[in-house]
Amino acid sequence: MTPAAISPGAEQAAGFVRQADIVVGIPSFNNARTIGHVVRAVHAGLAKFFPQWTAVIVNSDGGSTDGTRQEVLSAHMDEQHLLLLSTPVSAAHRLSVPYHGIPGQGRAFRLIFEIAERLGAKVCVVVDADLRSIAPEWIDHLARPVLQAHYDLVTPYYHRHKYDGTITNNIVYPLTRSLYGAIVRQPIGGEFGISRKLFHRYLERTDWETDVARYGIDIWMTTIALAENFRVCQSFLGAKLHDAKDPGADLSDMLKQVMGSVFLLMLEYEPVWRVRSGSRPTELFGFRFDVGVEPVAVRVDRMIDAFRAGFRDLHEIWQRVLAPKTYEGVRSVALHGGRTADPFHFSDALWTDVVIDFACAFRRRPMDRGYMMSSFTPLYLGRVASTVLAFEPLTAPEVENEIEQLCLQFERAKPGLLARWDGNGAIVNTKEEAKENTP
Repeated sequence: MTPAAISPGAEQAAGFVRQADIVVGIPSFNNARTIGHVVRAVHAGLAKFFPQWTAVIVNSDGGSTDGTRQEVLSAHMDEQHLLLLSTPVSAAHRLSVPYHGIPGQGRAFRLIFEIAERLGAKVCVVVDADLRSIAPEWIDHLARPVLQAHYDLVTPYYHRHKYDGTITNNIVYPLTRSLYGAIVRQPIGGEFGISRKLFHRYLERTDWETDVARYGIDIWMTTIALAENFRVCQSFLGAKLHDAKDPGADLSDMLKQVMGSVFLLMLEYEPVWRVRSGSRPTELFGFRFDVGVEPVAVRVDRMIDAFRAGFRDLHEIWQRVLAPKTYEGVRSVALHGGRTADPFHFSDALWTDVVIDFACAFRRRPMDRGYMMSSFTPLYLGRVASTVLAFEPLTAPEVENEIEQLCLQFERAKPGLLARWDGNGAIVNTKEEAKENTP
């Protein structure tokens, strides 16, 4: 990367510190309640496990108005430097650096990587600002595989409540695993360790102004590493306790942007995933142990209602996206699921076909991607409602087994994906079929 590619603010911040072996980035936006604890845990981890290394903690803030930056500055900081990066520009506490373009987590990550690049860091660790379970050991588990075992990307492995991480469990993990052939359990976990070689590669990319700049950054990072054969591993971090959201709440923007990133990367890396089959384990560092997790409140009835309303309002779009057989399966669930003696159930096979059909339609219909991806949310809510009902009586290991079965279903469906991707499978219903199937 040439110096001209570094933003002026990041250049100024790097000049303030000059050099660091380890950069720990904390993207934030209105996280005053939790970020102080995160900063103190990071500081303690650096002091305990890496006292011989120079380190910098970088808070890249998106314009918080709740005192987040004040909480960062009031956290006890001894040996380590602290940089505050913020947009838009407001009263600077230590150093305020505006970033331009699409606001969001990806922009915060880019600034962190720019700082790490300029400081010559050997490893860049990134952690979420809303963590309540972070411990000093997390910094060791995320950085040491890069520094000592020469991995390029360290992804987190932790226990979560069975209703948490529904986008990961139902879409991103099984699809990414089937495409790129690696078992990475939390590809959008939020905590990463990244080698200098890999974050330099990220900065070389030209797609920072896409959905990557918002919620797509995590899967973007993981996919690039897997597709381009960087060395990837996982580290066990225990439990992830954070500000979890009800899956039935409004996650439509996040869902749209994450899936948009996944599908765009499918287009870019088609030559890679076409020739990969099955899946292989990814090395896991750390001692696994059982931990308690906080419950996540869900409203199944609200999700089912949203799914059925989506069918009423969006069935014409779904008919243009889904293969006839897939559409009929969705129609049956919407009209009959849970209304008879049979429970509401959105099967693994049907769900896999839905995701595959949307991926193929995303490729074929670039002009329709906006409204098409917006129409996906009710389908997702229907699937999540089904899993919540199915998971309710299950233990954590049993839930994990159910997720494993979904992953295997995606892997079995890979030949069908290839056929539909190449246009050998029926996808788009005719107008006559649409009329016949209209509810």
